[in-house]
Amino acid sequence: MTKANPQPEVQRVEPQGPDGGYGWVMVGAMFVSNMLVFGVIRSLGVFFVEFVEYFEESAQAISWISSIGLAAEQIFSPLGTALCNAYGARPVVMAGGCLTGLGLILASQAKCLTHLYLTMGGITGLGWALVFTPMMATVMRCFTRRRSLALSLGFTGIGISCFAFSPLFQLLVDTYSWRGSLLILGGLSLNLVACGALIRPQGGQIKVVAKEKTESRSSCSAFLWQVYSYLELSLIFQRPFVTYCVAITLFNGGYFIPYIHLVAHARQVGFSEYQAAFVISATGVTDMVGRVLSGWSADMGHIRLIHWLTLWTSLTGVFIVMLPVATLGGSYAGLMVFSLAYGFCAGALTPVIFSVVPQLVGMDRMVGALGLVMLIESIGALLGAPLSGFLKDHTGSYLASLVLAGSSLILGALVLTTLPHFFSRTDPPLKCSSDSKKEAESSESGLMDNPDPNPDKLDPLETICYSETLPSFAETVPDQNHSLCS
Repeated sequence: MTKANPQPEVQRVEPQGPDGGYGWVMVGAMFVSNMLVFGVIRSLGVFFVEFVEYFEESAQAISWISSIGLAAEQIFSPLGTALCNAYGARPVVMAGGCLTGLGLILASQAKCLTHLYLTMGGITGLGWALVFTPMMATVMRCFTRRRSLALSLGFTGIGISCFAFSPLFQLLVDTYSWRGSLLILGGLSLNLVACGALIRPQGGQIKVVAKEKTESRSSCSAFLWQVYSYLELSLIFQRPFVTYCVAITLFNGGYFIPYIHLVAHARQVGFSEYQAAFVISATGVTDMVGRVLSGWSADMGHIRLIHWLTLWTSLTGVFIVMLPVATLGGSYAGLMVFSLAYGFCAGALTPVIFSVVPQLVGMDRMVGALGLVMLIESIGALLGAPLSGFLKDHTGSYLASLVLAGSSLILGALVLTTLPHFFSRTDPPLKCSSDSKKEAESSESGLMDNPDPNPDKLDPLETICYSETLPSFAETVPDQNHSLCS
């Protein structure tokens, strides 16, 4: 391309998923993969007592196993999305399934606690990272009008597995000991490979990157640019994306606190251990209901997704704050009512969180954006629980902890209101490419309407967005970067 032949103007077309058909197979694959990722994470407590007795270590030392695994799942999410952009979702998810099974199988042979940190924590956590985000991105590419509903159905696997896996794991431990149980669990996790194998390429928008017309670039700079592109690091210069990540980090800081401390709080105020445990079980039921109804109502299109997210997040924060208030008079019915309400709203906000991302960055950058969101929000997960425990230790009750958790979500909802076009009743129109190189390089979709600083330095390549309905144009470009994460 030269100045004599200016780049053509190409209208950006939002990739349209089939909204059905084989897309529902992907929803089923996501359902199973969520069971084998977060269902396992939430049910690993069955093994903790066995580990404490066998390794003769403190509960704090044993708890680092799941903490390392969850942190690795979030921290390595950008790596999973970068590999997804480079090689497609199918091999990435299949590799993640292999690593997940391998980590658990190796953990069954552990002789010391460090071995468990490296296997159940590091290797398995890396495998989870290569499965969760790419699989979710695949489902999002398969749907347009029913995207939120599809995600909500896929996420229900987490709630169902929480009911099924805890008694199943306990039965396995009683029958085969913890070593045999981890061996069986590792084999069960290899089903993630089958989930990945179901992924197949799907038509959609492709970003074409043409070689620089004059300057030759060193292999080192080319490699760094490729990493920069695959990780979508330019998003960290976009104020709307950063604002959204700050809000999600605040959500994550308070979202899991009731799951950690609600049972202990209920027992502290005088309820039996069975009554306290039933609170969480009942919360799990309304969580699943909330996910499905939220996805269905969001796809109706009457209210913008960002407004749904703000509503559900605000209500979740309010109900968390009300949890300790409901128990001040010793009312178990009051605790159950607010717990059920919390579970419903907490489940309702989950699918909407991820559905908003394509509106922020566009479908062409959605995969890398999901990885960055997962990485940044891990800060909230890592800091929220320790801070909550600190408040409990210094106040003697969980009142301050739960109030802080609810306030964190409410503050995050307020941060969302600072996004561009938040108070508009309709979503901003999609836009991409123009008759100038600068517009093509800095173009974004949806709310991402602020160009990168110094675009000529950040992106020396000429970029044109086009639809796959233009095969003749695609054939004229020598180097193509096809994102087949679908």
